[in-house]
Amino acid sequence: MIKGRDQKMKTKGKMIAYWTVTSLLAVSILLSGIGQLMKLGGNIELVKNIGYPLYIMNILGIWKILGVIAIVFPGFPRLKEWAHAGIFFLMTGAALSHVFANDYGDYGFHIILPLFYAILNIASWALRPESRILGNTEKRGQKQSLVFNDTVTPRTK
Repeated sequence: MIKGRDQKMKTKGKMIAYWTVTSLLAVSILLSGIGQLMKLGGNIELVKNIGYPLYIMNILGIWKILGVIAIVFPGFPRLKEWAHAGIFFLMTGAALSHVFANDYGDYGFHIILPLFYAILNIASWALRPESRILGNTEKRGQKQSLVFNDTVTPRTK
């Protein structure tokens, strides 16, 4: 009885951690995407400083918003995998772009912030519940055990 209760508490704690990290990631990336689309908060200077054309802000802003939608809404585990990968590449690419352009910002802020988002993204991906995992192993395990039990169980005549 206690073992089952401990498992429920562990699962509940993991779910709280998942939604806390994922919510923080989603809000951050969503606001960043909206800021890029609306050209707010120094986004123009950031893009100019690393030498990218200004239209990249529209592309990245749309990708960020679509990525957040994919991660937050239920279903479509393959799309979630792609969205997490996209956010990881987007954030690490942003940090590297600033490094290569020698545009570190105050106290390395232009590198630290995107890497922080990349870490949040990894944490969100690692904490995701079984229902959000591509090729849900829980369901696969149930199917395998049913097949396995059917083949091992001796037949009675």
